[in-house]
Amino acid sequence: QVQFVESGGGLVQPGGSLRLSCAASGSDFDIYGMGWYRQAPGKQREWVATIPTTGRTNYADSVKARFTISRGDAKNTVFLQMNSLKPEDTAVYYCNSALVVGRFAVSWGQGTQVTVSS
Repeated sequence: QVQFVESGGGLVQPGGSLRLSCAASGSDFDIYGMGWYRQAPGKQREWVATIPTTGRTNYADSVKARFTISRGDAKNTVFLQMNSLKPEDTAVYYCNSALVVGRFAVSWGQGTQVTVSS
């Protein structure tokens, strides 16, 4: 059993910044690395960024150079720093395994709402 709890969302103006946090728990939650995902209204959930257990981070083209995924000092914490936010970044943001298979596929949290609007 794994659990992910996201926080840090809110309403921000275009060009603003937000920092999302994810607290993970359970057995081997980090076995594949960690990732952030988002789902905009009326759209399917999409991948945003991943941070592996070792190696380089990866980003979707739509957020590259604006978002940064990182790990906290606590091993179960992952952050998503979002800068230069755009209205099209509006979505519910989720964290999960970097590879959403098996038990991870049924372990989505509630997510945190990010709204970018003037």
